Amino acid sequence: MPVRGVSGRMIFILALMVLLVLSTGCTEVGQSGDGAGSGADTTKYRTVVDSRGVAVQVPMKIERVVTVSDGLIESTMFVLGEEEKIVGIGSSCLQRIFNYTYPTVGGEAYEYRDGMTPVTYLSPRLRELPLVGKSGAGINYETLAGLDPDVVILRVGSCTLRSMEDEGVQKTIQTIETLGIPVVVLKGPPCFDEPNLSTISDEIQILGTVFGKEKRAGELADYLESQTKVVFERTKDIPEAEKLNVLVFGASPTARSAGAVGSVTGIDKIESYFIEELIHAKNAYRNTGSPTLSAEQLLALDPDVIVLGTANGYHPPEELYSAPYYQNVGELSAIKNRRVSSFPWEPCNCAKRLEYPINVMVIAKAAYPELFEDIDLGEWLLDFYKNVYGVDDDTAKALRSAQWMDWCMEEGQ
Repeated sequence: MPVRGVSGRMIFILALMVLLVLSTGCTEVGQSGDGAGSGADTTKYRTVVDSRGVAVQVPMKIERVVTVSDGLIESTMFVLGEEEKIVGIGSSCLQRIFNYTYPTVGGEAYEYRDGMTPVTYLSPRLRELPLVGKSGAGINYETLAGLDPDVVILRVGSCTLRSMEDEGVQKTIQTIETLGIPVVVLKGPPCFDEPNLSTISDEIQILGTVFGKEKRAGELADYLESQTKVVFERTKDIPEAEKLNVLVFGASPTARSAGAVGSVTGIDKIESYFIEELIHAKNAYRNTGSPTLSAEQLLALDPDVIVLGTANGYHPPEELYSAPYYQNVGELSAIKNRRVSSFPWEPCNCAKRLEYPINVMVIAKAAYPELFEDIDLGEWLLDFYKNVYGVDDDTAKALRSAQWMDWCMEEGQ
């Protein structure tokens, strides 16, 4: 347990001294990370087996939590009724309200304002909490220790902590454990060679165990998977010869400034799992990774359907149709046939959040609209937000707007 009444700076200095001693012969990360000692009183602590398979002792009564994720931990805690216990977070994207504008061929500007993640809208207090880490900058241990958390919950695969193979991530876990704080580690889809939905459900279940709300967590995980099962059942019998080529495309201005037209999503990403295993289409890009492509390379792929994701900004279908900088790919079949769709606004969504079924449904309706004619995407979204977050109709509409999905109402999707 953390030492009460000792300054964060002193804890930080002492921890670094201990870490220097341990670094010459440390054991595997997580093997002693229970934060409560081997003789912990089981009436005061519960055992949580995290995504590493490590048994972590966490207090039965948790009052202060530091989270490091892109939103899955925080949104799950909201659903479990535990979000008020968060005292520090590790993603700056959870604290921002975004605005985005792009031009059309005729000079008209399309403007999108007040975009944010659902949990930021639902729990605005997150915007005021101390930031203990962010993408590319690692963890500020002094800030973290000063928050005196009962437990730290990290999601590896998030934008802040990219990979379990990263030496910096392993040192982060070990350093926090050295502070005497229990560390529960979740592993998001990027941590797996073949990501699938079961790993996300496992993460939700682990969070349920942390807070003693296993039943509610199980219901949440089951509901999310049930929404993707609908898509699976409707598309599972599509013959191989009739499967469409779908490309998840990032219309990144950074990529354009470097001479490319945007980025694509490879077969090792969870979006490809959505496309091929749940929707029974084909990922148009057959290599791994998320590389940028030239206009010529994109034209050579010529996918049947394009779905635009968050890529240094929000990208609606109209951007690909009419923005002046995309006129050089206007011969793409997806553009000529008006088969471009968009994911919701989801900044820093490196490892997927509770809203992942929205992505599945967007791809499914874009690829096989005839199989989903009875599903009005705008109304489906409202039901989804209400079922996941337990909100009323007005709040659900506000969430749809915060994710910039009102286009599906305008186009009668």
